[in-house]
Amino acid sequence: MKFTKNILDTLPGIIPGGISIRDFSEITKNDEKQSQKILESFFKGGIGSKIENTYYFESGDKLKIAINLIENGFPLDEVAIALDWKDFEGLTAEILESKNFAVLKNLILTKPRMEIDVIGIRLGVAMLIDCKHWKRYSVASLSEAVKKQIKRTKQYISKTPGAIAVPVIATLYQDKINFIDRVPIVPIFQFSSFVDDFYGNLEKMNTIEN
Repeated sequence: MKFTKNILDTLPGIIPGGISIRDFSEITKNDEKQSQKILESFFKGGIGSKIENTYYFESGDKLKIAINLIENGFPLDEVAIALDWKDFEGLTAEILESKNFAVLKNLILTKPRMEIDVIGIRLGVAMLIDCKHWKRYSVASLSEAVKKQIKRTKQYISKTPGAIAVPVIATLYQDKINFIDRVPIVPIFQFSSFVDDFYGNLEKMNTIEN
């Protein structure tokens, strides 16, 4: 499904739960006829569901649209403005759940206080994900993010006897999966395939256990 640039202006109307054509029209400043056309294009493109005249969206649907725009050449800066961290975390969690992972979001660890954005657990291994909703990336900034995520993972392990965990950084956009200190840096549009291959590639990753 291909979207046009003016779809960016409608992203604020893509909210979890049900929304009527009238409410979507008020949020996005489109008339109701145009709003219905836009909502139908999302629905027919596999984004959201529909019961009568109400359209229902999941927490990751806004980011799915944004990724499509990025992949079709729209400027990352403009797309990122329309997103927030909840959109990013929502899609990450949704992908894990679709692949039969148990999922926790925004887990708070104490002494010292740390927060883990998303945790996916399956087959005795926990994937601890830091979702970076950044417009630009540098090696230095990613290296610092990796260092902090390794610390969070070690603290999680210390408080979870018998656990095995792998720190992961998910990013909004980059060309391919890279590694820093054996921690995978995964662009969100490749996250699904990364999860599919996760267990086959564990030996390449910074696996932490007690």
